[in-house]
Amino acid sequence: MRKPEEHNRISRQMKTEMKRHLEEKLLPFWKGLIDRENGGYFGYVDGQLQIHKEAVKGCILNSRILWFFSNAYLCLGDRELEEYAAWAYVFLRDCFYDKEKGGLFWSVTCEGRVEDDGKHTYNQAFGVYALAAYYRAFGEEEALLLAGKLVQVIEEKCFDRYGYKEAQTRDFGPADNEKLSENGVLADRTMNTLLHVLEAYTEYYRITRDLAVGEKLRYMLGLIEGKIYNSKLRRQEVFFDNEMHSLIDLHSYGHDIETAWLVDRCVEILGDADWAGKMSPVTAALEDQVYKEAYRSHSLANECEKGVVDERRIWWVQAEGVTGFYNAWQKTKEGRYLEASADVWGFIREHIVDKRPGGEWFWYTDEAGRPAVEAPEVEPWKCPYHNGRMCMEIMMRGEGSDAP
Repeated sequence: MRKPEEHNRISRQMKTEMKRHLEEKLLPFWKGLIDRENGGYFGYVDGQLQIHKEAVKGCILNSRILWFFSNAYLCLGDRELEEYAAWAYVFLRDCFYDKEKGGLFWSVTCEGRVEDDGKHTYNQAFGVYALAAYYRAFGEEEALLLAGKLVQVIEEKCFDRYGYKEAQTRDFGPADNEKLSENGVLADRTMNTLLHVLEAYTEYYRITRDLAVGEKLRYMLGLIEGKIYNSKLRRQEVFFDNEMHSLIDLHSYGHDIETAWLVDRCVEILGDADWAGKMSPVTAALEDQVYKEAYRSHSLANECEKGVVDERRIWWVQAEGVTGFYNAWQKTKEGRYLEASADVWGFIREHIVDKRPGGEWFWYTDEAGRPAVEAPEVEPWKCPYHNGRMCMEIMMRGEGSDAP
């Protein structure tokens, strides 16, 4: 068994390596995708590292880039990052925000014209998340006002008696939820969307201390505890019908370890001892179950559907594993979690990071670490959010300090 001093040494080494990775790999890559001609950032880089300048620009990708540069400034204090964050902010404000009907469009063309005018709750949430970070970093009042408008849209247009809706039309009419459905089901509700509304509201509440938003956070914690968390299987259910009945036997390892630390962050910022007590057994069970079921071969398997494990090592699942296990170690001081966090980081460093000049991270590898070189390195879902956040979380936490 390792001594606490050895664990602290591992933690310090991880922080040093994360800072270097952020500064020398991630930031240069994403700076290089700035579109000086049309605004925003290029929306697609293929597996051969070719930029497709004509590709559509997804709002989720743009929001995550805005969050990434804003939070990187909070971590590093490099004023140059303000330019890159502002570039994403202006594009979101001018091209993605629907000034007539409210809310954010799903995607625009490379020139900034509306390409998909759907209004998805998940998309609105990431707008709030990014705008809150931009305000926190640079004090831009307009961004905070826009975040507040998106919160209002979510509550007035995207919420009903069962919880948070998913896909809607530009006019907030019903639409099929194909964008957030997978595994052969078409879900009316998803764990994923609820998680990221919770995440966004947590950051908005951190800034504003808005009492109504605080109450909605408690409501969402109640949904996670009462509807989404399966206490018998010690996992979250993933896809639901309209009345929140689970549709499929699926264990999403990445979402479970991500939920554990995001819920911990939420109750910490809420400062609510009652909810902290209610959610602590849930997050502890999620961490332990992912550790036992998914952590092998120095990395995390993707998911398990109907008893069949998907052994692909998806980029974002590994990043959330590093953050989630590190968070579990900070809470419990159980060395297995820190050692797992460092081990998964080692797998990422060796196999997921694309070492080709101009590369970022591969989308996934197999269990042995062989990468899928044909998969794109940037597209509407492949972004600097999970991996950038991993670096910043580890950097700012230390051996017990709060994260940014």
